[in-house]
Amino acid sequence: MSEQVETRLTPRERLTRGLTYSAVGPVDVTRGVVGLGVQSAHSTASELRRRYREGRLAREIAAAQETLAQELAAAQEVVANLPQVLQEARRSQRRGKKRVWVIAGAAVVVVAGGAVAFTVVRRSSRPEPSPRPPSVDVQPRP
Repeated sequence: MSEQVETRLTPRERLTRGLTYSAVGPVDVTRGVVGLGVQSAHSTASELRRRYREGRLAREIAAAQETLAQELAAAQEVVANLPQVLQEARRSQRRGKKRVWVIAGAAVVVVAGGAVAFTVVRRSSRPEPSPRPPSVDVQPRP
């Protein structure tokens, strides 16, 4: 048994064969012309799709370039304002250091005042020694 392998003809081959053979000529010629028309339409549509995609891609690239230019301009503005921002930050840090020194000084004054008050209270709670001699011998006996 032999298998019949039917190869599909391209529209161009079909047109050529149709023009060659006269018996099946009109059918093959018609099919060949229609096939060439379909292939041509498909090729044209593919080309139009490709051009559309490239055009859309070009628009997207242009939009990305515009966005990038805006971001670059914003970054340049930030860099241009950087010295002023740093100077303001230094000023605010100086104020903060003054504030810390004032708070530290107040804390030292409060601690010193507390120490003086503690000393005064402690001394006042101890009885003062009597100017008279003691009535009992202070020396221990051997």
